[in-house]
Amino acid sequence: MSKPLRDRLNEALQTASKADRAIANYMLSDMASLPFETAASLATKVAVSEPTVGRFCRSIGYDGFKDLKKNLKNDMGDQPWLIGDRLRDLRERTKAGEDQLSRGLELEMAALVAVYEAAHSPDFQRTVARLATARKVFAAGFQTERGMAQIFVNQLQYLRDDVHLMDSGSGNFAELLAMDGDDAALVIFEARRYSRHAQMLAEDAKAAGIPVTLITDPYCDWGHAVSDEMFVVPTAVNLFWESTAQMASLANLLVNGVFLELGPEVEARMNTFAQLYGRFTGHVGDAAVSRAEGRRTT
Repeated sequence: MSKPLRDRLNEALQTASKADRAIANYMLSDMASLPFETAASLATKVAVSEPTVGRFCRSIGYDGFKDLKKNLKNDMGDQPWLIGDRLRDLRERTKAGEDQLSRGLELEMAALVAVYEAAHSPDFQRTVARLATARKVFAAGFQTERGMAQIFVNQLQYLRDDVHLMDSGSGNFAELLAMDGDDAALVIFEARRYSRHAQMLAEDAKAAGIPVTLITDPYCDWGHAVSDEMFVVPTAVNLFWESTAQMASLANLLVNGVFLELGPEVEARMNTFAQLYGRFTGHVGDAAVSRAEGRRTT
């Protein structure tokens, strides 16, 4: 039986040239979307020439990129194959001219499948266990990914104590790196163009013995060296701006995993949060509450 594509790509990462390693890393990170790529589109995303993609495919034992895709379905085994009846019909209806939104739909679906596949990995289970049990959890995001980290922290705070958004404005990240004691966990959300702070924070945290979980895109070639777990989320979905939407999906799965890990004890904490929110803020349709008297008013 021929060697699976994943094994060939992992071998290439160890011995290939810089350009070939970039191709191998992208393929490993985003295998679910490879059926929808061409040699030209892949070359553009990895910033190499189209002939380089062909040469790389031949170097790992295929006749070219088309041959690699032909064999990919067998390599994926019983994982979901995305060309179902509805999607096939959609493709047939757009053969006359490529529908950009239809292609985007294909890529979004492939990205979501990849995220759910990652949620079955040992790295994911290890991360969930750490986020549930570490004394303190910190999350950081930079540039447009800061909002992703903020949402993750807000959700996780409903489930457990000592969850913090890193203060990127302080300039030193002392709340984590100068922390008294250990047993902390760090989650970083980052996509290109990567902030220098993200790489430096990951490097210093790892050097200090703090486990680092990096949630990033397929182009991050420095992440493996500075993280304990690196979750690569496909971001190219045929839009003007690369989409980090599936990072949010992965974050939601992590929060859900922590919820399941903690068990029934979470309910009391969530009820307390709900009562406090109702006391100080309230929701649409709630009766007003007198903050001074602590009782509802009519």
